[in-house]
Amino acid sequence: MIVSPDELVRYRAELAENPEALAALTMLEDCEGDLEDAAIALALREGQEPDQSEGWLDGFAKRWRVYVCQSGVRGHLETGAIALGIQLLAAEMVLPVDLATLVAIYVQKTGVETFCKPLEERL
Repeated sequence: MIVSPDELVRYRAELAENPEALAALTMLEDCEGDLEDAAIALALREGQEPDQSEGWLDGFAKRWRVYVCQSGVRGHLETGAIALGIQLLAAEMVLPVDLATLVAIYVQKTGVETFCKPLEERL
């Protein structure tokens, strides 16, 4: 999953007040917009030990699916208010802001409804 330069500019503008989120975007830019590569690099920096290089971010994001889909995070991500979604995700789930940033971008790019659909089918 690639984040375009235009998307990076938009995210930088929205997250301008959050230095940790901006650091995640810098890593994303360094990885040529490759969301998976940036997430793995940040995870390693945060002491995580990714066990695979393909699909790691998908699995990591799914760990937070219940919270993302059943809280205010979902509403913020659906309306494009990513800064507030990241803030809630990082605060409530004790997730580093840089990783929360990439998870939020992943959920938005996947489509919030698509990301949450498996959870809704189980309810």
